[in-house]
Amino acid sequence: MDTDIGFIGLGVMGRPMALNLARAGLAPIVWNRSEPAIEILREAGARVADSTEDVFRRASVVFLMLADEAAIDAVLERAGGAVGASVRGRIVVHMGTTSAEYSRALEADIRAAGGEYVEAPVSGSRGPAEQGTLVAMLAGEGAAVERVRPLLAPMCSQSFVCGAVPAALLMKLSVNLFLISLVTGLAESVHFAQRHGLDLSLLQAVLDAGPMASQVSRVKLGKLTQDDFTVQAAALDVLKNNRLIAEAARAAGVASPLLDVCHALFGETVQLGHGQEDMIAVLRAIEARSGV
Repeated sequence: MDTDIGFIGLGVMGRPMALNLARAGLAPIVWNRSEPAIEILREAGARVADSTEDVFRRASVVFLMLADEAAIDAVLERAGGAVGASVRGRIVVHMGTTSAEYSRALEADIRAAGGEYVEAPVSGSRGPAEQGTLVAMLAGEGAAVERVRPLLAPMCSQSFVCGAVPAALLMKLSVNLFLISLVTGLAESVHFAQRHGLDLSLLQAVLDAGPMASQVSRVKLGKLTQDDFTVQAAALDVLKNNRLIAEAARAAGVASPLLDVCHALFGETVQLGHGQEDMIAVLRAIEARSGV
């Protein structure tokens, strides 16, 4: 595979994803504001760029795993509906989570500047990112999607083509709606059991043995029973996802009763100071409603 790959954004998710590209021998050209993340990538075989402009100059496909729309716009020098000239002749792959409307407009701007655009949001948190078992959803023009898809293999165990932009992001929001409601329900179940004096390790054994067990429930229940709130997917990021899903639901006239309750609870979680903890910290908001 002779494609030069760029990777911008080495945060909780981006760093292990780029590391997997490096360990697969693809020598990604990386850039990040944080030097420690850069050094780890350099040691693994990545090529370090001097700037975001340098990434685009050297790579033909550039992956963006950035925190929000403002960060993406800054990297792409996007202002007033125009994208910087650096994207010309490049495929820009948006792997983060933004609104569908933003992605649709971004595609138009990148194509107007002579570039190509692929949505490739992923399902999975830090653990799957480290293991290279994320699940990717892709949308965009067929030729660009097919060029990008094999490049995802070191990061993702599976990828699914969803159609035209913004279908991949809407699919990601659909997946996240289920994840958010699942983890919130699990936290409430733990809270209920705790308040009744039940053995949480026994609760875990019963759930793990039954038909409701899943990889998510096993990991998150293990963290809950061990009082381990180290971040895999931060509560603040989940609140952002909640907001994006709620906005998309409202725009389509779709009812989202479970999501609305979760939205309120994650807002309370962040207000209580747990935004940088794992999403299981929603337990703290549930406890607060119980007066604990």
